[in-house]
Amino acid sequence: METITNLNEDTIKGIQNLISINIDSSKGFNAAAEHIENEQIANYFRDCGTERKRFAHELQVAVAVNDKEAEDDGSLKGTAHRWWMNIHSTVTGGSEHSVLADAERGEDEIKRCYEKTLTETAGSPVNAILQSQYGMVKKRHDQIRDMRDERA
Repeated sequence: METITNLNEDTIKGIQNLISINIDSSKGFNAAAEHIENEQIANYFRDCGTERKRFAHELQVAVAVNDKEAEDDGSLKGTAHRWWMNIHSTVTGGSEHSVLADAERGEDEIKRCYEKTLTETAGSPVNAILQSQYGMVKKRHDQIRDMRDERA
């Protein structure tokens, strides 16, 4: 029987993926905050970045208590997305709408990753953590979408 200190390899693999994408998300939000002039949105993005860093840490603890080495870096895909965001912001002048649209695309991806992991780890003792984090991811996604739509 799977316990919080005895997670199966598939569960750990899913958590490792979520750690990586949360690190990417944290870095992405902080990078986006640097490309937007609206201080209210920039602060919102910084808050999101801090939250995602906390999510990654919570998941790293779950991996560590299983005597595994937790991911501590983002993915190549996340680095490429931040690079694209930097180029795109330079070309478009970093308009609020374009930065928010890029952020929403990132949120779509992290939502998909949480949904996949929650499905694959149904019944796992870490699902309470994953469900809680997923709820905040969905909330942030919807808030970013609404901010984007207000600026369309």
